[in-house]
Amino acid sequence: MKIYLGADHAGYNLKEKIKTWLDEWGIEYEDMGAHEYDKSDDYPDFIKPVAKAVSNDPEEARGIILGFNGQGEAIAANRFDNVRAAVYYGEPENISEEGQQRKDKPHNMIILSREDDNTNILSLAAGFLADDQAEEAIKLWLDTPFTGEERHKRRIKKIDE
Repeated sequence: MKIYLGADHAGYNLKEKIKTWLDEWGIEYEDMGAHEYDKSDDYPDFIKPVAKAVSNDPEEARGIILGFNGQGEAIAANRFDNVRAAVYYGEPENISEEGQQRKDKPHNMIILSREDDNTNILSLAAGFLADDQAEEAIKLWLDTPFTGEERHKRRIKKIDE
């Protein structure tokens, strides 16, 4: 697995920290920018190269993209074939399918995005996450496998069609 990183000015500082975590975890990555802080830059310039790389190798490549709220970044990434990007901005509440708060899965959104949707890009809302929240979410996202259940494969296929 190779991770591609991309962030605008709002996600730049967190992206630089993510690189140190990936180094510590022994995970290969490529930084697609921004390579310096520039408050007037535009996120599509850095998100599109990440999405293109993941689109070209959706089974082996993954991306982590960052912006202030992560929404525009995910929208840009999801325009590419074979890309399934999910936004993460923290979880003030974890609600089960029955509408009950779940304490057993503190990052329910992260787990479900991998297990059910086989996401290959994680879009982080750098303006909403503390460093330790981001680190924990990334580690969980990287460690959680796709279940491969038929119903999930069927749904992904319908999206791709």
